[in-house]
Amino acid sequence: HALLGSKIFCNRDIVETQQHYRSRWRSIRILYLTMFLSSVGFSIVIMSIWPYLQKIDATADASFLGWIIAAYSVGQMVASPLFGMWSNYRPRGEPLAVSITISVAANCLYAYVHLPTSHNKYYMLVARALVGFGAENDDVVQATQGNIDHIAVVETNILFFVILFIFAVFETIATPLTMDMYSWTRKEAVFYNGIILGAIGIESVIVFMAVKILSKKTGERALLYGGLLIVLVGFFILLPWVNKLPSIQWEDLKNNSIPRTTFSERFLPFWILQTQQQPPNSTVEPTGCPAVQSWCLDTPVIHLAQYITSDILIGLGYPVCNVMSYTLYSKILGPKPQGVYMGWLTASGSGARIFGPVFVTQIYTHLGPRWSFSLICGIVVLSLLLLEVVYKRLIAFSIRYGRLPE
Repeated sequence: HALLGSKIFCNRDIVETQQHYRSRWRSIRILYLTMFLSSVGFSIVIMSIWPYLQKIDATADASFLGWIIAAYSVGQMVASPLFGMWSNYRPRGEPLAVSITISVAANCLYAYVHLPTSHNKYYMLVARALVGFGAENDDVVQATQGNIDHIAVVETNILFFVILFIFAVFETIATPLTMDMYSWTRKEAVFYNGIILGAIGIESVIVFMAVKILSKKTGERALLYGGLLIVLVGFFILLPWVNKLPSIQWEDLKNNSIPRTTFSERFLPFWILQTQQQPPNSTVEPTGCPAVQSWCLDTPVIHLAQYITSDILIGLGYPVCNVMSYTLYSKILGPKPQGVYMGWLTASGSGARIFGPVFVTQIYTHLGPRWSFSLICGIVVLSLLLLEVVYKRLIAFSIRYGRLPE
């Protein structure tokens, strides 16, 4: 994803030939197409991971889902700096071809993880890690030399981490949340969330086109600030507000008793707290909020209108934050080979996509949506405060060294 934020900076004394110009844009369009196809594949998979995991391995629970989704970003985080350095010192086609090859092989493995007779969830874990490693096919842009503000670079990486973290939480929890809140089956959850994700994608395309115009009037920093505010409102709306409780999965009830845990017990690791449960031998798929998640018994349901409204707001705020952070980062770097730096930015985002899914699935499984989304709101507030503190440092290289007025 580093290509989105990458720009080619040219010294004013360097004249680019027409042939060089056409060649450069041909390469850029090929990379755009590669990223588009990669994103399509990611979107198809992300909403179906939870139902697929439940189908191939009955021992997998919602907590393990976080590790499955995080595995993708572990691979991406490891690959980012490596491919960034590779692209700086070798022809960019080499890392691109290798990463695509790895990605294809890993996706084939993912498609067949249902074949082994045991430990299928661990095969899926490995497959997702390899898919993430092969996903680093866009940290490949070169430029000329120059000095940069390393403090601004670090600060932008932190903000980017937060932005990717909160979106990783959103995309991870969507399927389990809707299955628990609205008693959707696996097929319904994948289908309806797929429609919602598609609508958010269309919304994001419109936002991407709009921010290009708005950034010229307000500047990238103001748009980044506004995008974070919109995301904050989106997660605030997602908090449970009413008194109606979600439907409970009756299959999880044993001996007509409901498992209850104390507040302190909810913080125990899932492998200690989780009881051994096997799905009943029934053709009817259980729906509703599992009684083993004790918060289901006292946490109000999140209405569908809340969920849709939150989706719209997060779908509006996230692309603004994403593209503005990339743009600011690229401008801060200035005329510098950006492969390694973009690799570290993507590694920062990958780190967020590791901790985000693990964080939300653990908190959600043990404490429920109220705690999960309250903590996210707190994280967004802290990131807004950080942006306020570093606001004046986040300026372009050309402005910092007096080449252009701010």
